[in-house]
Amino acid sequence: MQAMHPKRPQEIFPLFAATTALPGVGAKLAGILEKRIGTHVIDVLRHLPIGLIDRSARPALNEVEDGAVATFDVLVIKHDQPPRGVRRPWRVLCENETGQLELVFFHARDDYITRLLPVGERRLVSGRAEHFQGRIQMAHPDHVIKPSEAATMPVFEPVYPLTAGLTPKVLRRAITGALDRVPVLAEWIPETIIRDKDWPSFDAALVTAHNPQSDADLEPTHPARARLAFDELLANQLALSMVRHRASDSTPGRRFAGTGALTDALRAALPFSLTGAQDGAIAEIGEDQDSTTRMLRMLQGDVGSGKTLVALMAMLRAVESGAQAALLAPTEVLARQHHKTINGLLAPLGREAALLLGKGRGRAGSGGGGAGGKRSEITAGLASGEISLVVGTHALLSEDVRFADLGLAVVDEQHRFGVRQRIILGQKGTGVDVIVMTATPIPRSLAMTAYGDLDHSRLDEKPAGRLPIDTRVMPDDRLGEVIAGLGRALAAGKRAYWICPLVEESDKIDITAAENRHASLVRALPDQQVALAHGKMKADDRDAAMTAFRDGSAQLLVATTVVEVGVDVPEASIIVIEHAERFGLAQLHQLRGRVGRSDAQSSCLLVYHGPMSETASRRLAVMRETNDGFVIAEEDLELRGPGEFLGQRQSGVPEFVLADLSAHRDLLSLARREAQHMLAAGQTIAAHRDMLLSLFERDEAVRFLASG
Repeated sequence: MQAMHPKRPQEIFPLFAATTALPGVGAKLAGILEKRIGTHVIDVLRHLPIGLIDRSARPALNEVEDGAVATFDVLVIKHDQPPRGVRRPWRVLCENETGQLELVFFHARDDYITRLLPVGERRLVSGRAEHFQGRIQMAHPDHVIKPSEAATMPVFEPVYPLTAGLTPKVLRRAITGALDRVPVLAEWIPETIIRDKDWPSFDAALVTAHNPQSDADLEPTHPARARLAFDELLANQLALSMVRHRASDSTPGRRFAGTGALTDALRAALPFSLTGAQDGAIAEIGEDQDSTTRMLRMLQGDVGSGKTLVALMAMLRAVESGAQAALLAPTEVLARQHHKTINGLLAPLGREAALLLGKGRGRAGSGGGGAGGKRSEITAGLASGEISLVVGTHALLSEDVRFADLGLAVVDEQHRFGVRQRIILGQKGTGVDVIVMTATPIPRSLAMTAYGDLDHSRLDEKPAGRLPIDTRVMPDDRLGEVIAGLGRALAAGKRAYWICPLVEESDKIDITAAENRHASLVRALPDQQVALAHGKMKADDRDAAMTAFRDGSAQLLVATTVVEVGVDVPEASIIVIEHAERFGLAQLHQLRGRVGRSDAQSSCLLVYHGPMSETASRRLAVMRETNDGFVIAEEDLELRGPGEFLGQRQSGVPEFVLADLSAHRDLLSLARREAQHMLAAGQTIAAHRDMLLSLFERDEAVRFLASG
């Protein structure tokens, strides 16, 4: 491998300067920008506006429309300053020939208001005007300037997504500074496409996107936005094509034909029949294993669809062929769960998989031999071939972990691992096949774009006997009823989850925190054991809480989304999701999938805090209407707006900032074709390729592999 980044042409260096290079951005603000936007100038440029304020209206004060944004030229008459210690707003009375206007400021500083609005002087003020008790008021005007400075106030002002500590004025100054640093670059899109689509150049597209003059300029189909979206999609497709090209060219595949000894024995030992979808996926994977082309396949299945069993059949086929197989999980909880499930299935066969965790922990299994539980014994067994099956965490990627003959690598919840990590595991042997599993259903229309380097197998059936989860939606003013009903269910021997969005109470966001909710439920349910699990706990404490819930010594688990994947407690039949309106559809579906894992009737309560937005209401309605993850994924695609879709945490697929895939579907195949062309052209357009990867492909691992 070569450098971590493609070689960046010098002309784009200014775009990769730290945000502290921008006007008004110090260390503190840079920290805020990092959380919401990113660390470099290019990240600021990718943060596009989502709305537009039109300040062109200058109505008479006696004709102003309630709630409308307007601009007025007024004379400052007097200040009504609140006495020290009295909590009421500071009011400033202004007027012009058409009437009077009262400006209202909360928590104002004396010197600031008096300097901003000196009595006897004229000012241009712009903001939202409202009727209040017979007066026209404007609370905290967006702009207050001298009439001589009128040219500095934008007539059309873009509205950006913000976060705590980031104001519109500060962000706009940073974006203006970032636009000043944009170089004129050589065009990487073919002239025929530019001409056919009527797209501007890269630099002109950025300037236009950040300076909308009408609502039409905010549409994802506007030429400037469409061009930037295509750039991002093209970079993504190019990187994935290069990764696959390198993976297939550098290490040719090998056949793992198998003998059927283990796979047939496993089928015979199962107390149930496989679904048609499972049989189909096993057949597709089997064809790949029987081929001399390396397998790079995604096994996509809804929660509870039986992915682990399908993966185990493939692992056993590799073992039958004399090779080893490994399953990589993102967390210790998920690794332990897979290890338990797999060894339960292997028990009738007299075999066992090893478990390799971090910090020297693990458990060796027979899997072909091996005993003991120390890391050194497991790594020795893998190196000698004595251990043929292993489940593990990132520990499997360590340099000291070597395999005698790794034939198949299975990566679960693959979106939590970069492309680099799954390929590293695939490089721990010769011609290693790779299966990546995800429990997040992805719309068919996006699968080839999101995972363009992978073939796909899809599990869209649930095992026989599974009942649909009864999902209900209710407001949080009925929380007392929910807790009372939950108490009765727990007293009857049931187990339940209670999910909260945050860990601790926030002064800025009115959401019940997991720790506070845990304390209140302990008080409300004194006869029940209530466990707590969240991401800020020590791993051992969190694992202990989950273990208590799993073995039944705790009947209720209060948790954050740490339980989103990997917690398998079939006895749990109730889940309460608090502030459900704040979760995305995909995450709600993942959370609901923690119940309904047995033949018992399960229920999900979605508790919301009103009033809800139209989109949030629709999300909860979709959850109430269907249990089908693939239907939910399609609805998610339709409901999410620009910049929302494909968030890594909720969707499990690569995150796009500029591309809105619900609107840019027509650009997907075009980007894919052009990426293939750029790859075939080789070094003749290497500079364009490197520039694209640097500017738009934000996954360090993808850039690392693509540039190697």
